[in-house]
Amino acid sequence: MVKQERGVRTRNHLISVAAAEFDSNGYDGTSLSRLSRSAGISIGALTFHFAAKGELASAVEDSGRAATRRVVEGVTSRGGPALDTVSALVLALGRLIETDAAVRAAARLTQERVGAGPDWCGCWLPDVKDLLEQAAEQGQLDPEVDPCPVALLTAHLVGGVVTRVRRGRGERHGAVTGELGELWRLIRRGIAAPTDPEMPK
Repeated sequence: MVKQERGVRTRNHLISVAAAEFDSNGYDGTSLSRLSRSAGISIGALTFHFAAKGELASAVEDSGRAATRRVVEGVTSRGGPALDTVSALVLALGRLIETDAAVRAAARLTQERVGAGPDWCGCWLPDVKDLLEQAAEQGQLDPEVDPCPVALLTAHLVGGVVTRVRRGRGERHGAVTGELGELWRLIRRGIAAPTDPEMPK
C-alpha cells in the first residue's frame, strides 16, 4: 500500500512538472532528460511511469481538461440568466488559466502535438455556444447579434489569455484576469439587449 501511494505521488509529481515544462517550452521543446532533471528523478524512474514523452503529454492534457470541466460544471450548475452564466464562465476560465499550468499546457499541447487528444477548447466552448443560443432565445442578446460569431470571439479571447499568461510571468497575480474582465465587459455591451441590467444607464 505504501509503495502504491508513493507511486501515485511520483506520477502526480511528474504530471505537475511536465505541465510547467510543456506550458513554457511546448512539446518539441521539452525532452525526457529535461523532465527528468526538473522532476529530480532518474530517466529510469520517469519511464517506469511514462514509457514515452507522448504518454506524459497525454496525462497532462487529461489533467488540464479535467480541471477545465470541473470549473465549467461548477459555473453552469448554478443556473441563472444564460448571459450572466457566460460572463461568469469566461472569468472563471481566466482565473483557472492564470493558476493552473496543466490547463495552459493542455491548451498548447492539443494544438502543437501530433496525436494529441481532443482540442482543449472542446472542454468549454460547446457550453458557451449553448448558453449564447439560450441567451438569444431568452431575449438577452441584441436581436441583430448572431450567437455563433460571439462564441468564436470568446474562443479567441480565452485563447489569448493562455498566451498572455504564458508571456506575462512575474506580473501581479490576477492582473490578466482583471484585463479579461474589462474586455468581456466591452464585448457584453456590444452584444446584449438594451434591457440587459449590466448595460450602463
